[in-house]
Amino acid sequence: MRKNQILKRIARHCIEPTNGLFITLPEDDLAFQQTFISACTAAGIRADAIDPALARRLEPSVNPALTGAVKVPDGTVDPFRLTAANMLDAREHGARILTGHEVTGLIREGNTVRGVRVFDPQYNERSELYAAVVINAAGIWGQRIAEYADLSIRMFPAKGSLLILDHRINNHVINRCRKPSDADILVPGDTISLIGTTSTHVDYSEIDVNRVTAEEVDILLREGEKLAPVMAQTRILRAYAGVRPLVASDNDPSGRNVSRGIVLLDHAQRDGMEGFITITGGKLMTYRLMAEWATDAVCRKLGNTTPCVTAEQPLPGSRQSTEKTLQKIISLPAPLRGSAVYRHGDRTPQWLGEGRLSRSLVCECEAVTAGEVQYAVENLTVNTLLDLRRRTRVGMGTCQGELCACRAAGLLQRFHATTSTQSLTQLSDFLNERWKGIQPVAWGDALRESEFTRWVYQGLCGLEKEPHNEI
Repeated sequence: MRKNQILKRIARHCIEPTNGLFITLPEDDLAFQQTFISACTAAGIRADAIDPALARRLEPSVNPALTGAVKVPDGTVDPFRLTAANMLDAREHGARILTGHEVTGLIREGNTVRGVRVFDPQYNERSELYAAVVINAAGIWGQRIAEYADLSIRMFPAKGSLLILDHRINNHVINRCRKPSDADILVPGDTISLIGTTSTHVDYSEIDVNRVTAEEVDILLREGEKLAPVMAQTRILRAYAGVRPLVASDNDPSGRNVSRGIVLLDHAQRDGMEGFITITGGKLMTYRLMAEWATDAVCRKLGNTTPCVTAEQPLPGSRQSTEKTLQKIISLPAPLRGSAVYRHGDRTPQWLGEGRLSRSLVCECEAVTAGEVQYAVENLTVNTLLDLRRRTRVGMGTCQGELCACRAAGLLQRFHATTSTQSLTQLSDFLNERWKGIQPVAWGDALRESEFTRWVYQGLCGLEKEPHNEI
């Protein structure tokens, strides 16, 4: 609970307090509700059993057949925004950020790691980076990074798939009040809702192939409709999957006791390899604590006794209240003003500008302006259209880039982030990435809109097909 409170304080522009409902359905065991409340109380989380009728009034989309409900102080976090805020904070403290670079090896001198070898596919360049201590914080890819130093970290990948709905159908986080299972949480986020998640063990060799299967889509739809029946009439925008980095203890090579907690490995103590630390496991809500543990370990090696202050100092964007920020940009139309502050917090006034271009809409679905694109290029390490999507939500709305992708590609060239050739290549890559998420749910309106997008870009704009991955 303390970790959640810290994030709400230091990253408030990345977190939306929504409250949550844990609902019991007729096929669920109502007795589990008291078990859940007792566990919440023991963890210091307020959990109040409420009448099903009150739950229906609080959240009209909830299944009206519910037999019980528990209200909790829940919220949602935007991982893209949180990542950008941390990256911006690191840059302002002297860090150098390299996006889109692949670690291809570790630089070793005997039993000491001196740095990493990286490859930049955008410019086809290889380089070497040196450091006193290298931190392996690569998530599920941490096992692969450790193998570059001939070290072993036993990971058991668990793939989780989710569906994104084309609009926000609920305002509370809705959970099933039962033991964890597939498709037991419906989360509102920005302009959409998402249902998740599944959990399937995959072979480590398949961690880069995150395709959502038809079976997973069926499970998510079937179970999601039990949480909110309106899902049955709601368009599914796209599907996506990620891989959880579950770690087995060193004395359990079978993986029977994999950890979902934080795992910090000092390889000097564990393996006799100096200058190398691994931090893995955990989850999004523990990311700051994981970073604190890792940097404390590095500081001990470097003889630095300065205490960590990330639990007290707000991230860029969260250093001023939303109300004060909105007062500074009152001249901007309300929809643009709200969306901008929602994404960038108190950094919004820095990029608004007074010119016509700055306030021109690039993405109607997510209310992204050209000024915001320029700010992202200049401050948020945007080198590609995919970077821009993650920083501003361009192309993440209902049209999935149908009308905004070409505008954004042109602006990246205008703001000197790309060349004309790179813009065209990235536009094709961007649309193909969008299609990967649409393909598992390509029926009805989703399929019709995808066909229209293909016609616009191939038929009208003349964008060439990729040799092996058609738009």
